Amino acid sequence: MKQKIGLFIENYVRNYREMKGARTEWGEPVVAFADSNDILFRNLKDIVNINHALPSDLLENAGTVISYFISFEKAGVMNNVGGTQVSKDWALAYIETNQLIADLNNALSEMLKKQGFKSAVAPPTHDFDEKNLVSCWSQKHVAYIAGLGNFGIHRMIITERGCCGRLGSLVTNVKIEPTKRKCEESCLYKVDKSCGLCVKKCIHGALKLDGLDKRACYEVCLETAAIYSSLGLADVCGKCIANVPCSFINPRRASK
Repeated sequence: MKQKIGLFIENYVRNYREMKGARTEWGEPVVAFADSNDILFRNLKDIVNINHALPSDLLENAGTVISYFISFEKAGVMNNVGGTQVSKDWALAYIETNQLIADLNNALSEMLKKQGFKSAVAPPTHDFDEKNLVSCWSQKHVAYIAGLGNFGIHRMIITERGCCGRLGSLVTNVKIEPTKRKCEESCLYKVDKSCGLCVKKCIHGALKLDGLDKRACYEVCLETAAIYSSLGLADVCGKCIANVPCSFINPRRASK
């Protein structure tokens, strides 16, 4: 079942652009699996948000959480390098990828249903408390628990295909062997302080080496949403991760 789900996600992403007439180009997705009873899900209530949902809150008898990363192609990412305003390509990629994730989850749920299994989904974004800026289902933390990658100092998950893209997840009652979490850090700054370029690229000063001003970051994202309101909801920035060593790959893997 693990291979079947991975292939389903890969084929759906590959065919989505033509199927839906989307403008964004995506790379091959990365897929990982977590045991729904992993103790780290319970730890999220203390670490991230006391109201963070457990997999069992989304689906009774939950067995597995499927987490996946859909990467942006390089050309679209490079268009967001430089300047003070988020590029139209990056804003559109954000909007279209959120829709892709919603459609993919529906299609994957239907596939699992035909196999006799149940599933439940949480939205890919916009499910957070706007006052405290914490999510009730953190896609990034779920991805970490599933072994999809590790956090960089930019607070994004660095996968085998980098950090420029979007995360999605789905809870199912299928029991699938969990993906082994990566022990070693992927962020070059965390390893030996040899990078930190993402901090320099945060032109609004929200990201620092020792923390992130989430409110300042969110204000910038809201400015982008206002600029591109005619396209859809694009409360996004991404300047910090565009064209850095971990944009498209895990830099630790590349150096070996």
